Amino acid sequence: MSALVDVRPLTGAELEAHLEDVARLRMEVFRAWPYLYDGSFEYEHRYLQSFRDSTGAILVGAFNGDQLVGAATGTPMEDHADDFAAAFEGTGYDLGNIFYNAESVLLPGYRGQGIGHRFFDLREAHARALGRGYAAFCGVIRPDDHPARPQDYHPLDEFWKKRGYGKLDGVQAEFSWKDVEKIQEDAKRLQFWIRAL
Repeated sequence: MSALVDVRPLTGAELEAHLEDVARLRMEVFRAWPYLYDGSFEYEHRYLQSFRDSTGAILVGAFNGDQLVGAATGTPMEDHADDFAAAFEGTGYDLGNIFYNAESVLLPGYRGQGIGHRFFDLREAHARALGRGYAAFCGVIRPDDHPARPQDYHPLDEFWKKRGYGKLDGVQAEFSWKDVEKIQEDAKRLQFWIRAL
């Protein structure tokens, strides 16, 4: 399907014009393992505000015609300082030199076609253009024996390692959200990965 898909970077007004579609994709894709995210548009609007407000933000959109079928976002790390500053304390990394690759969401029918690599390529190129020395992201930590874990699940660790990312030992963030089929939200740990650009 990738031959039909146009993957391109969006900033400014173009980025903002597609954030509603990003919200829908996030709620659909992150509902599956390992995030199990039972999202709401109310939360999405608050979360995506940081991308509206950041002059350094990027949205890499994957379009099949006019339909957004995948998206990857990123901002300068200091735009998320409230969330991540504590995690990076004592690491020696300057938040002002890191670009944060936020989510990558892609509908299942479009996976395995190289779009995920384009998401990283374009965000990393944007980060370099901003003068950043590092790119980082975080992924949720779930126990191997979690009852919702699919038997055929393959973590993305090898994909990330091939992209040059490595785990930042001991550098984790904590976020709360409501899992699918749960009554209330609870805290999850997210592991940071980083690479030099």
